[in-house]
Amino acid sequence: MQVTIVKGLFEQIVAMAAESPIEICGLLFGDTYRIDAVESCRNVAADPSRTFEIDPGALIAAHRAGRVGGPRIVGSYHSHPFSGMAWPSPRDAAAAEPDGSLWLIATHDDARLFRAVAGGRIHARFDPVDVMTCDAACSNDAASPEGAHESGE
Repeated sequence: MQVTIVKGLFEQIVAMAAESPIEICGLLFGDTYRIDAVESCRNVAADPSRTFEIDPGALIAAHRAGRVGGPRIVGSYHSHPFSGMAWPSPRDAAAAEPDGSLWLIATHDDARLFRAVAGGRIHARFDPVDVMTCDAACSNDAASPEGAHESGE
C-alpha cells in the first residue's frame, strides 16, 4: 500500500524534528491513501525527550471537527530525537492500537510511515507504508515517482 502526502508537509515535519530537542507530535488528516493536512500539537508527556503524548484538548477538538464535516484524523506523527531512528520503538508498539491508523516517525533528516495493525511485521504492531510526495493537493494519481520514499525494512 502507498500513501501520498504533499511534499511541503513531509518536509515541514522533518524540519520541526530537526529543530526540536524534545519529541514533536501532531495529527495527520486525510484518508486511507492520502495525507492532506497536518496539525502540530503540544507534547504533554511527562518526559517529552523520550516519549510523546498528544495534547488531549487538541485531539478532542480534532475529533469534534471531524464529526461535523472537518478533516478526518488518519493518524499521528512524532519524532525520535534521542535515538535518531525513524523506526517504531517497542514503546510506540505498546501504545499503538491496531486500528489501521498511520504513524509517521521523523528524525532530524528523515521520516518514515507505518500503519498500526495486529500482527504487524515490526514489533507485531506496525507494517511499513510506502510514501509518495506530490507538489500540491494530492489525488491518488498525483504522486510523482521521483518523490518516492520507501518505509521498507
